[in-house]
Amino acid sequence: MLKALIVEDEYLAREELTYLIERHSNIEIVATFDDGLEAFKYLQAHKVDIAFLDINVPSIDGMLLARNIHQFSEKPHIVFTTAYKEFAVDAFELEAFDYLLKPLNEKRIVGLLAKLEATQVAQTQPPEEIKAKTINLIKDNRIFVTAIDDIYYAMANEKVTSVFTKDDAFIVPFTMSELINRLPQQHFFRTHRSYCVNTDKIQEIIPWVNCTYQLKVHDIGSEIPVSRSNIKAFRELMKL
Repeated sequence: MLKALIVEDEYLAREELTYLIERHSNIEIVATFDDGLEAFKYLQAHKVDIAFLDINVPSIDGMLLARNIHQFSEKPHIVFTTAYKEFAVDAFELEAFDYLLKPLNEKRIVGLLAKLEATQVAQTQPPEEIKAKTINLIKDNRIFVTAIDDIYYAMANEKVTSVFTKDDAFIVPFTMSELINRLPQQHFFRTHRSYCVNTDKIQEIIPWVNCTYQLKVHDIGSEIPVSRSNIKAFRELMKL
């Protein structure tokens, strides 16, 4: 059974979150705190699987608490529950599992709890079977836990990279190289210094100038270039 800790200084908000967790999951709430420093002291002596953190709490705020938790050798999943949407990018950099805005939405909580419990199932698999299946993407200061298979392609723009799914566009606050390192190499190919594509989504390969290609993916009208330096590897991959 997964064990969770809640850090929330508003009594009613703490009670609501406790109720939703107990109603919709088998996650055990082992401790609750209204003070960030007291929670940190507890975490130094006790292991939990999930930490639900409000940002605006006394002593040390939830963001600073998360930065300290991030240094642990065995880190719990961090879920922020806050009224402040402007900290979403900071939460992403700390590899937060999710970022929930108040007032809490019950349907959103149910989906989150299901994903958290699914991590426990993954941890029971042999190490060679454990593979990242989701990635955190940002839109409108919200974090969206997205299936990697849903990504069609990505395009770099300085230190921010745009990521495109069938129906939407998101960003990640790191470079194309950093994104590529987080994606399964058997499905994603870097076609260009500024582009990578999910090869399972390629619909059409169009011959282009200087013996290069333009790629079209299913469901999206965008064209993705293949640079001359990547042509040989691309042809071998696609058996051209």
